[in-house]
Amino acid sequence: MRENTAEILELANYEVLTAENGKDGVSVAKSKQPDLIICDIMMPELDGYQVLYMLSKDPNTSTIPFIFLTAKADKKDMRKGMNLGADDYLTKPFEEMELLDAIESRLKKKKVIDMEFEHTIESLNNFMDKARGISELEELSKNRKTKTYKKKQIIYREDEYPNALYFIVKGKVVESKMDQNAKELITELYNTGDFLGYLPLLQESQYKETATAVEDCELAVIPRDDFLQLVRNNRDVSAKFIKMLSRNILDKEERLLRLAYGSVRERVAGALLQLHLRYNDPSQEVFSISFSREDLAGIVGTATESLIRTLSDFKDEKLIESKGREIRLLNIPKLMKIAGEL
Repeated sequence: MRENTAEILELANYEVLTAENGKDGVSVAKSKQPDLIICDIMMPELDGYQVLYMLSKDPNTSTIPFIFLTAKADKKDMRKGMNLGADDYLTKPFEEMELLDAIESRLKKKKVIDMEFEHTIESLNNFMDKARGISELEELSKNRKTKTYKKKQIIYREDEYPNALYFIVKGKVVESKMDQNAKELITELYNTGDFLGYLPLLQESQYKETATAVEDCELAVIPRDDFLQLVRNNRDVSAKFIKMLSRNILDKEERLLRLAYGSVRERVAGALLQLHLRYNDPSQEVFSISFSREDLAGIVGTATESLIRTLSDFKDEKLIESKGREIRLLNIPKLMKIAGEL
């Protein structure tokens, strides 16, 4: 079936890459960055749902159009695929033109997505420069500058009023809150290419969390008035900017629900997957980051002792290996099931 589908697409002048199982498919997708993915559901190593989940959590592959091609036609299965982010769902047997039409339609939509600005400092500058072409905004962002922060240095504190929007040029940042017992809970993780502190600016309110550099960072500082002028004076520009800023809101809601209702075991598995997907080299299964066990406990929302016991259980179950701060994920599908993400 794979070979026949590939032949159809090659005859239609598409360049085609194939993989015989889900794990190889994820590796190919992350290394080659295709324009579109066609994926079966029933596969060895990783099934189609697991493949889609892993690719959707990686910013480098999350916007690639994804078409399920399967004999499973149950509405429940279709709904599960769509909820995970699938763009289309074709059932076997299918007509050649049905497949080609679906591909053409998704590629056209992808062109629109590709026009969005990528998360790089050059793209940020290009984006802001475009706003200058509008007469009302021609003074926008003339005084952009970057600022460096050392590891553990606070960027802004809870209850302070914002005066700028931050863009991470390089480095990692966390947001955290203190509960009534002065226990720190890490509520969000940020990486190179992310924006910080935009919601308080939009709401004209105080920061709800404290932002701290996880490692030495370089941040671009966009003055508050420039940002608000951008949002208020041009609908098209503000729609694009807000879309860029809001890409992590749903993930944050899911993590907070897990903190509220998940067991420690579920939360630890979810935190490991979150760190793996957020900070790891997409082509590797090993990550080595500067989070201490105390910081990891802050992400999970549990005592450090409980975190260490759970990590020990995961090691006994052959789900992970660890040496110092380095953690290797040995069984991602099992961790995903424990975390309740499949």
